[in-house]
Amino acid sequence: MAARTGSYNHLRLFSLSFLVFCLCFGNFPVDGKQNYKDALAKSILFFEGQRSGRLPRDQRVNWRSHSGLRDGSLAGVNLMGGYYDAGDNLKFNLPMAFATTMLSWGVLEFGGRMGPELNNAKAAIRWATNYFYKCATATPGKLYVGVGDPISDHKCWERPEDMDTPRTVYSVSPSNPGSDVAGETAAALAAASIVFRRSDRRYASMLLMTAKKVMQFAIQYRGAYSDSLGSAVCPFYCSYSGYKDELLWGAAWLFRATKQSYYLNLMNSLGANDATDIFSWDNKFAGAQVLLSRNALLNKDKNFEPFKQGAEDFICRILPNSPSTSTQYTPGGLMYKLTGSNLQYVTSISFLLTTYSKLMAVSKHTFNCGSVLVTPKTLRRLVKKQVNYILGDNPLKMSYMVGYGANYPKKIHHRASSMPALSKQPQTIGCSNGFQPYYYTSNPNPNILIGAVVGGPNQNDAYSDDRTDYSHSEPATYINAAMVGTLASFA
Repeated sequence: MAARTGSYNHLRLFSLSFLVFCLCFGNFPVDGKQNYKDALAKSILFFEGQRSGRLPRDQRVNWRSHSGLRDGSLAGVNLMGGYYDAGDNLKFNLPMAFATTMLSWGVLEFGGRMGPELNNAKAAIRWATNYFYKCATATPGKLYVGVGDPISDHKCWERPEDMDTPRTVYSVSPSNPGSDVAGETAAALAAASIVFRRSDRRYASMLLMTAKKVMQFAIQYRGAYSDSLGSAVCPFYCSYSGYKDELLWGAAWLFRATKQSYYLNLMNSLGANDATDIFSWDNKFAGAQVLLSRNALLNKDKNFEPFKQGAEDFICRILPNSPSTSTQYTPGGLMYKLTGSNLQYVTSISFLLTTYSKLMAVSKHTFNCGSVLVTPKTLRRLVKKQVNYILGDNPLKMSYMVGYGANYPKKIHHRASSMPALSKQPQTIGCSNGFQPYYYTSNPNPNILIGAVVGGPNQNDAYSDDRTDYSHSEPATYINAAMVGTLASFA
């Protein structure tokens, strides 16, 4: 639709950038197999491209610059930092907190396999938890849950460094509750507190204390944040599953962090009978069940048997040869749940299978889905197929991780990636001025957002590298975060 402008110079610049990044981040599969260590490093590096706030001197994604430096000022508080959730310039705390919880869980389960990437993973977690701490403590009786007006933002195509849309501040309170976003924030802070317990005890203690307070708020003032905030979060990140799952999830993480019976009693009051075949930023039931199964499998604690049973029922709904499966697979073998950003479900569910496989192996446990025997290897094989598919073992021979392999998406739906860096073009590009030259163009994005995993192919394994097709071409923090631990387990 748009005229191609300066395509020769653009492609020459793209080729040069690609060559430089190949030399710096060797990216090709090894001996015909996937290079999981390389994919792990890139999956973590992606988070630096999503950073909001004042960037540190050791920032490696150097085409990004400071942004959102006045976030929170409309409410008289400092809410600088955190992550843009996807290809936009918004900070939605519900998916951001889920991504943070998943990063932390990945480190807790597989940090020993991350090697030099462990410190980068911890830095990615800390970037988020510093922000959540401010959100939870800036104003007594309030939890800030997002920055940026989504309606205005989605009418623009501009760099985060140029934002001129309202940086509206959203919060929940006793009179406008948000148990879901509060429960997830508590989970993120609690999980991260365990990550930092050995390396930074003071920071870990601060996070845990804040997590307890936020969780108490979630329990005491119950309600869905979608009801309190309306169009500020819907239809973008509505809490479709309600808030019971986040209360269970938050309590599960606080129990793991504290071992206090208060949280066990809360979980028992919520129950473990919620059947599901999904796991995502919105629906946490399966995640809580797998997390709590650890106590049943490793500690042989009968209190957690119902959660173990729930986890195994969930897995039976995922396995393709299970009599109770409710999961579709593409002809190429990719798990297929929903049309919008399907890879978010693939990475999240794959992490649960990876973690449960580890628990089964350590406890020498197997179980049955009907007449089908499920072993740790059963889960491991399925996960490996999903990960390899994402990295390029698929009908299109395309890696869905940007910058990994020889063939990957070049026109992702991502404002900062699709527009020239501030260092290349210092002049401000206004709200609507980015559409014609940068959004509606067939040219590849000038900035390679290394490690970004996009929404992925459709149910027939087809993918058109199209910036305007956001449900397939947009990356998101929660897609990547869930993949980090799984990649570490293979690395």
